[in-house]
Amino acid sequence: MENIAPALLDWFYKNHRILPFREDPTPYHVWLSEVMLQQTRVSAALPYYERFLAALPDIPALAACDEEKLHKLWEGLGYYSRVRNLQKAAKIVCEQYGGQLPADYAALRALPGIGDYTAGAIASISFGIPVPAVDGNVLRVFSRLYNDPGVITDPKVKKAFTARVMEHQPPEKAGDYNQALMELGALVCVPNGAPLCDVCPLAGLCQARAAGTTAALPQKAKPKPRKVLPVTVALVESPAGFLVQQRPAKGLLAGLWQPLLWESEHLLQAEVLARLAALGVDTGTAVPEALPAAKHIFSHIEWLLSGVALTVPEQAAPAGCVWASREELRTTYTLPGAFAAYKDRMLG
Repeated sequence: MENIAPALLDWFYKNHRILPFREDPTPYHVWLSEVMLQQTRVSAALPYYERFLAALPDIPALAACDEEKLHKLWEGLGYYSRVRNLQKAAKIVCEQYGGQLPADYAALRALPGIGDYTAGAIASISFGIPVPAVDGNVLRVFSRLYNDPGVITDPKVKKAFTARVMEHQPPEKAGDYNQALMELGALVCVPNGAPLCDVCPLAGLCQARAAGTTAALPQKAKPKPRKVLPVTVALVESPAGFLVQQRPAKGLLAGLWQPLLWESEHLLQAEVLARLAALGVDTGTAVPEALPAAKHIFSHIEWLLSGVALTVPEQAAPAGCVWASREELRTTYTLPGAFAAYKDRMLG
């Protein structure tokens, strides 16, 4: 395989997307963008990126941010452990590195939430350090380029692919090269549907294209089946707002707010009323209204949601709960996307 860097970089300089974290690739900006882009498309992430930076323009601001505000800024992106790790790392950076990310791959890799890829992206793009930044886009490009049927989720295969990536990397342009590979995978050697080989700068070298095997690559391990759980939701409204409770500090959706609910249980309306009474909620003469059934898929769990909505008299919130007005739900309390089917009703 001849060196791909010249043709790849020429294509990248002419065709790359104009993105704010490319125009101003400071370490904090690159770090934030890479964390946001995990499991999120660029077009979807950009408004969150701009809003987050406007509120928290540097690492010390991120480190000092109130957790509730931090969650609210992230609301809609999902995978909230990402932003909690972001803040954990920011605090360490302030304590150990004066509020600036270190120009050292190993030191970056040691920070919470920063894996091989993110450390490589920051080190190469922001600091010009010749290290790899191998994400799913890059693995797909190299799987096809070398017509390699290795299962890319296998650590040994990924290590071998990373070595190939580095064989072609020009040390003086490490950041541009890494970005060019990612961009090629995002725009040309695409993950869903046929790759756009007619406009690929590496088409003449691509062994999968020559062999007619691009559609079969890359190979991935079969995902494990998700655990399916019933979840019963109660949208309890009073003149003071909706009754919401904070989830535990650890585990799924840690620290976020939710309507009252019972996981792993499919409850009938009468059972929901009995549960509410046991919590100390005075349901008065409320007649429950059935909520539409909904589904939410996490990486390893699938929730099947159902439940009731009811209006109750004004009263104190039971232990562990608060009454949240629609305005407070819009501005203060973070409702995760798992409750998207009921958000319109709660936010008004």
